[in-house]
Amino acid sequence: MAAVVGLGHVGIYVRDLEKMVGFYRDTLGMRITKQNWCAGIVFFSTDAERADHEIALFRGRPADADSRLINQISLRVETLDDLRVMHKKLLALDLRIDALVNHVSALGCYYFDPEGNRSEVFWVTGRPCWVPIAHLIDIHQSDEAVLAEIEALWQRLRHVGMGERMANEPATLQLD
Repeated sequence: MAAVVGLGHVGIYVRDLEKMVGFYRDTLGMRITKQNWCAGIVFFSTDAERADHEIALFRGRPADADSRLINQISLRVETLDDLRVMHKKLLALDLRIDALVNHVSALGCYYFDPEGNRSEVFWVTGRPCWVPIAHLIDIHQSDEAVLAEIEALWQRLRHVGMGERMANEPATLQLD
């Protein structure tokens, strides 16, 4: 039976991305693993061999006191089939699905919980990717088709090392 097997990462909206990057990197000693400054996203890990990111900072937190701080809470499942089952469970509960995406390093199902909090259930693919990418994918295709999409994106992005900025960094994370 499909079940969440662990916390993956927490995404936080921030007002001052540069200041927050300095805090997580310099004060807490976390390592930048992925970044896209044009899009306002920086990912951190305490141990990139274990998890490519545990904290994700997103520029864009509104100034009002009641604004949401959490961009997402991401929960890991064990297998691709578990991800498929979880997606079907969320649909059966009539929850709003935000997107099904290929991050290369993981496939994620982004959804809103019953109180409207954005969350993600994800499966780790085993392919390292240090580009913060979100490419739409149909996870209900055959395993072969899903794995071929992961491989194709990995081939396009594998040259980018951990913490490196991409040359001509795009303002969007979506690859067509």
